[in-house]
Formats: sequence, structure tokens, C-alpha cells
Amino acid sequence: MKKFIIIVSAIVAAVILWDVSYYRLGWYIDLHPDQTVTTFTKTEGDEIYIKNGSEYEPFEIKGVNMGSGEPGEWATDFDIDEETYMRWFGYIQEMGANTIRIYTIQSDDFYNAFYAYNKDNPDPLYMIHGVWVNDYIQNSHRDAYDDDFYDTFLSDCKTMIDVIHGNKKISLGRVASAGSGTYQHDISPWVIGYILGVEWEDVTVAYTDEKYADDERYNAYQGTYMYTSEEATPFEAMLARVGDKVIEYESNRYKEQRLVAFSNWPTTDPFTYPEKVANYFMKCAYVDVEHIKTTENFISGQFASYHVYPYYPDYMNYVDDWSSFGIDINEMLTEEGTTNTYKAYLNMLTNHHTMPVVISEFGVSTGRGMAQKDQNTGRNQGNMSEEEQGQALIDCYEDIMEAGCAGSCVFSWQDEWFKRTWNTMYAVDLKRTPYWSDYQTNEQYFGLLSFDPGKEQSVCYVDGDVSEWTREDLVSSTDEMELSMKYDEKFVYFMIHKPGLEFEEETLYIPIDTTPKSGSNYCENYDMLFDRAADFLIVLNGKTNSRLQVQERYEALRSTYSQNVWDFDTYVKENQPDQDSPLFVNIDMILQTATPLIYNDQTATAETFETGLLTYGNANPESPDFNSLADFIAEGDYIEIKLPWQLLNFADPSRMEIHDDYYDNNYGVDYITIDEMYVGVGSQDTAGRIELSPFALKGWKNKVTYHERLKTSYYMLQSIWAEE
Repeated sequence: MKKFIIIVSAIVAAVILWDVSYYRLGWYIDLHPDQTVTTFTKTEGDEIYIKNGSEYEPFEIKGVNMGSGEPGEWATDFDIDEETYMRWFGYIQEMGANTIRIYTIQSDDFYNAFYAYNKDNPDPLYMIHGVWVNDYIQNSHRDAYDDDFYDTFLSDCKTMIDVIHGNKKISLGRVASAGSGTYQHDISPWVIGYILGVEWEDVTVAYTDEKYADDERYNAYQGTYMYTSEEATPFEAMLARVGDKVIEYESNRYKEQRLVAFSNWPTTDPFTYPEKVANYFMKCAYVDVEHIKTTENFISGQFASYHVYPYYPDYMNYVDDWSSFGIDINEMLTEEGTTNTYKAYLNMLTNHHTMPVVISEFGVSTGRGMAQKDQNTGRNQGNMSEEEQGQALIDCYEDIMEAGCAGSCVFSWQDEWFKRTWNTMYAVDLKRTPYWSDYQTNEQYFGLLSFDPGKEQSVCYVDGDVSEWTREDLVSSTDEMELSMKYDEKFVYFMIHKPGLEFEEETLYIPIDTTPKSGSNYCENYDMLFDRAADFLIVLNGKTNSRLQVQERYEALRSTYSQNVWDFDTYVKENQPDQDSPLFVNIDMILQTATPLIYNDQTATAETFETGLLTYGNANPESPDFNSLADFIAEGDYIEIKLPWQLLNFADPSRMEIHDDYYDNNYGVDYITIDEMYVGVGSQDTAGRIELSPFALKGWKNKVTYHERLKTSYYMLQSIWAEE
């Protein structure tokens, strides 16, 4: 018996050792060193080819970037299930896309679904797989040859290769910014290539190049598959080294090769710009994959990958002489007579590179908020309707293909509630972003698939149909009119009922009191009186002149960006608004635009746009007149309004956290929790003070509800891609 136990224990130990060595550590023995290495993808000139039978055919990448986030979860939770992925793959292919791109290793559910979707599919969906470099590593004073950077990067690349070949087990947290699970399905027949790395931090690139500028060990690399030219920088030599080792690993272990690219974007592009442009945008780093060469042993090929958006950084908008870039400005004019700097930049890329160029990210956001403007073609970062998003995607795609690119990937497949944006992140609780849909944060709405609040439909649609409103929603009633309210994970809804309403002939007011710390009983702008100190005022004054305003002390933009926008420090005592100031001001957002370059004035302050201005229209997706940006509509005796939570200074509506007083020892944004707001309604004919009534606020904590909806832009892109 003892002998039997010893034998069984030895077998178990051997199995565990083999499992750990082979599936977790990646150890292997090359049993077929003379076996021919194969590839089903290759590059020739500026084109990509895929093998069809015994022949290679040109292949245009028509791709979609896919993240790992869904409402109520962080992207790093990798919580999307197999059934959801299967459904999404179907939608993506029905749109006419032939490729998905992912940024990092996903959960095993993703690969199980991808395998199941493709295994019996005569027209498979292809994949470009990425390898993530952790943001912390890039922003922690490390150069690219630091062990935490280089060794981890290379190790994660090899792990990714084992994953796609179905030979990996990853414990939770084993790979940073990646999923975990048991990867047992070989999806490699549908993986056409890799994009290694991320949008490189320019300071990391510049620091690496400067640190090793005079060290010959880091200025060149000669490998079996990749090597560097004499012009290569230390950072480029690092990329060549990683790429070579990745190709070597897959060639030796799996006897296969795939296309390889290194991530890049305009911030580290290979071009030298005029001094005034370079100085303003702090262009300090360059990565040029033309300095990374391949040997005859690499039979698949290399392509150049770039993330290029039309609005930022739009270097060419500020370049006076384009001839040094080989671009004729007259050939880049639009039908409207503006200059298409996006198309010009794409042509610069294809002119520069001898290998295929893939624009692996492009897109615009349908968020209500905005962060950047495209000064020339209006393809902005945010504040675009779903129809405008669709047209912008089509225009960008046509520019990409006319420039001679080998393909492109739209960013992104799904909206992502957890995302943040530079010009709103100060105003929200960044630890709680997955639990509500922040329509002011444009970064959350790049998707072709929307996550709308409610399990099957939203609690309210601003469309003129008031059938979803009941007497239980009534909050305030006067002799003139009634005010009702609802809310969900995205909006606060209002409905005014005023018998005999003459919408275009009269002005209505809705005062709102959220915080006990400030507010005013009087609005001097409109000579209006309230029975409570109001923080906000909705002014309904026709289709084009209606807006939400805020008492000046509670103005969020001023709390953080007073010096950028108005050139004064609001926390100097004489600049602080009074606690009960009667002045209500417009609600603006800061835009990071190159105003000093535009006006040739280095003292020019930042540009803003009025985000409190309300858009009239029908916000019901089922309506033929649907406008996703519509905030309010009037129909008969009724007006419906929806306001995004952040516009009312909510930092986390899931727990009903709002901004505290900015000047009460906070010197910026801090939070307090409320359980009710007070609202009222009146007109210019209201006698005396407008009465405000309580509206209860409970929040929903982490229990979000949502349903999927394909955006208008999905169908517009489908009309182009599916018909080609």
C-alpha cells in the first residue's frame, strides 16, 4: 500500500510539474527543429495578403477595436461572458468588418467564444492581438531597458503567443492588465498578426534615447529575424529586440509566423515639425519603424501601426509650409473649401513608409461633452450625434483608403462607462465611474454599440410622448403648471405640463437646489425669486436659446480651470464668489486647443464651449427624427427634458455624491452626499417666489441596469463596409 501511495504521489507530482512547466512557465522542447515554418499572412510592398487555398490574395483590414469593459464592471475585471462575445462577433461581421483588434490578453471566455464562432465558419472573423505595457511602468521613471519594462514586455508577448495557440494557464493577476483562465483552444488560424505595445509615452522614449545615446550596446540590434539600421535609436533597438524574440519564439515552438507591428501615434511619430509647433505640443520623441529591418527568415512581414484621430494632435493645422512633408495643400481641400489636415497627415505616413500602414485606431465620440475640436472638418472629440459619428467615421475611412493605407480599425466596438477624460475627470469620483453613464465624459461613448439605462428600455424617452409619466412622478404643482421627475443611471428627467403652453412665445424656469452649502434665493439675470437657495436654473426659452445655468460660486469649471480660462486664481480671497451670489452663469467646458498658435499670441487663454446650452429634438432611438444629443422637446402642453448627472455637479449619482462647496477649506472638488434635491417651476408671469419641492434621491449603488443598442453609426458604416 505504501509503495502504491508513493507511486501515485510521484505521478501526481510529475503531472503538476509538467502542468506548471508547460502551461504556466512556457517551457518546451523543440521536437521538430527541421520542420518548415509557415505563415498564412504576408506583406508585399504596401499591401497585406492572406492565403486562400494555395494562393495569397490582397486583404484590406476592416477592423473594430474591442475593449473589455461593460457597465458595472471595470475593464480589468474581464467580466464579459462567452454568450455576449458570440452575439457581438455576429454583429461585427454583419456590419462588414473582417477583423477585431484587442489590446491585451482577455479572459478565457473571449477565446472560447472566438473559437466557437470561427471553427465551422467558412467566412471567419480575423484578429489582431495586442500586448499591453502597463501605464504605471511607463510613468515611473523607468527607461525601456529596465527589467520591469523590457523583461515584462517580452514575457507578456510570449504569454500572448501561447494563449492564441491554446497552450496556457494564467492565474488571476499573473499578467498585469490582462485576463486569466485556462486557454485550451487554438485560435491561431484566425490571428493575422500582432501589434506590440501601446501609445508610447514620449518622455519614456526620449529618456531611453537620451540615456543610451552614446552606448553602442543599445543603439543597434542584429537578430535572426529583425535588425536595426544605422539610424536606429535605443528605443527602436529595444523594439527590434522584442520583435525578433517574439518571432523566434513562435517560429521555434509553433513553426508559424504572423504579421508584426509596433504601436505608434502622432506624439511619437517620425516627423520633425516647425519649432513653434514642436514647442507648443512638446514634441520630444520619435519612433520610426523604418529603422527596424527584417531578414529573409521572417517570411510573414512587418506593418506600421498608428492611432490617428482627426482632432488631436492636429499638427498640420499649424504648419504653414507643407512642402517639406511632400504634401500639396491644394490637394487636401474639401468640397467646402476647408483644409483636410487629417487626410494630409495620412498621406505623410504612407509616403514615409515602405511597408503597409494600418490606422489601427480612428473614431469620434457621441458623448455630450467634448474635449477637442477638429478645426477643419468638424470631426470633434465629442458632442456629435450618432448620425454625425457615422458620417465622420465614413469620411475618416475614405481618407484612410485614399491615402493608400492597408486597412483600419474603428475605435471602438462598445461604449465603456468606466472611462475618464482629461477635462471632466476632476469633476467625478474616479473610483466609481463604472456604475453610471456619464454623458459629459466623451471618452465613454466612442462605441458603435450603446449601453442604454434600463433592463429592456429606459425609464423615459424625451420624445414628446408622455405616456410613461404617471401621477406618482409629480413633484411640484402650481396654479400655472406641474413638474414631474424621474432618473436612471444616465439622466435626470423633467416633464412640465402647462395647459395652453405656447412654447416659442414664453420663457419657463426650473430652479434646482442640490447643495445646502451655497445657492441664492434670487437670480439677478432674470429677476427671479425662489423660496429656497437655488444652485441651478433651467431656462427654457425656445428651441435655440434654452440652457442650464449655475450659481457662480458653484461653477465647476471655475473651481479647477480659472487660471486657464480667465487668467486669475479663484482661490485668492477677492476672487471668490459670495456664498449667496445672485449671479447665475453659463456652464462651459474647457477645450485643449492650441489657442496660442491659432491667435499667434502666447498669452491666449484656453478655449471653451457652452455645454449647458440645451439641444432641441427627439431623443427616442425608435423615432425617425432621432437625435442622440437632444436634451428637450415640446409637444402640445408638455415639455420633456433630460440632463446628464455631471451637468448638475454630481460626482457619483449611484451613491448620490455631489460637489461640496469649493471654497470651504477644499480648494477644489470634494464630495458630500445628499438624499434629495428641491425643484420648482415658474414663468416670467409667476408672482412672488417660485416654490421648490423635495425630490427623493436613493441611488443604486453597484446594481446597474442596462440594455444594448446598436447606434445609428453602426448602420451607416454597415452601408459602406457590407456592400464592398
